[in-house]
Amino acid sequence: MDILADIGATNARFGVQAGPGKVDRSHIFKCEDYETFQDAYRAYLIHAGIAQSEVKRAALAIAGPVTSDHIRMTNHPWLFSRKAVQKELKLERFVVINDFTAVALSLTELKEEDTVLIGERGRPNPDFPIAVLGPGTGLGVSALVPDGRGGHVPLPGEGGHVTMPAYTDREAEILHVMREWFGHVSAERILCGTGLVNLYRAIATIDHKELRQLKPENITKAALDGSDDVAVETLMVFCAMLGTVAGNLALTTWSRAGVYIAGGIVPQILPFFKRSPFRDRFRAKGRFENHMSAIPTHVITHPLVAFLGLEASLKCDRY
Repeated sequence: MDILADIGATNARFGVQAGPGKVDRSHIFKCEDYETFQDAYRAYLIHAGIAQSEVKRAALAIAGPVTSDHIRMTNHPWLFSRKAVQKELKLERFVVINDFTAVALSLTELKEEDTVLIGERGRPNPDFPIAVLGPGTGLGVSALVPDGRGGHVPLPGEGGHVTMPAYTDREAEILHVMREWFGHVSAERILCGTGLVNLYRAIATIDHKELRQLKPENITKAALDGSDDVAVETLMVFCAMLGTVAGNLALTTWSRAGVYIAGGIVPQILPFFKRSPFRDRFRAKGRFENHMSAIPTHVITHPLVAFLGLEASLKCDRY
């Protein structure tokens, strides 16, 4: 039996691989409720009625860099040794990859109904890379590169921590305020759940407005129903700056096969996102605007997209 797990800074999602593209007995646990990954894993086995001896392999996607045996999450205190966990849990094989490496591996497995097109269809070229980024608890970034043999290789990285650029004078004001708070303002300081709060605070500070919304879910709700002008601008700026970062990623990796938006935030605001400045900002690359217009952008709506990538990772000797 194979266990799949997608571990973010907030939630730990587990399931049993049940055939190509199929996951059974999926369940979500709160990471903060467990001291270690192993504790959450055992809690899942009990919940699913699975004996530890039944599990031969496990694949884990985790929100943090995977560069050695020692794994430390970026926005959560869990840390562990891959070899030690494999021995402790008596697994024949234990695959650990970055969560957005898993999302990247899923891109060639997605069906049309798993995504929503944003803007024009463009002219995708499958001989080039595919890029993916996703605002959630943090900001994940990856790409899938053709290997020249009909397959693809995921490009791991920590692109969420690149320096956030300003496209407009208003954005420059916002970044100026945020630099006073954080020093370095990465893309993740803005393009994630807490980033929405940071944006809201910065805009309210600049305009001398009352801080009415200080939770991401409240900001998006107030923006969608139009009850708070600061929240509306916050979400508009969020979408625009996501377009800037997505366009930069597409140019850097020359992802002419397409750019995909994953994560938990954008699928919840799809009608707003479609009419936001995202696509215009994505294309706004000066002399390369025509090239950018040819690159399609999609939002991934598949509820367990990382599991598709984890399934692929178990088939590959690379991990």
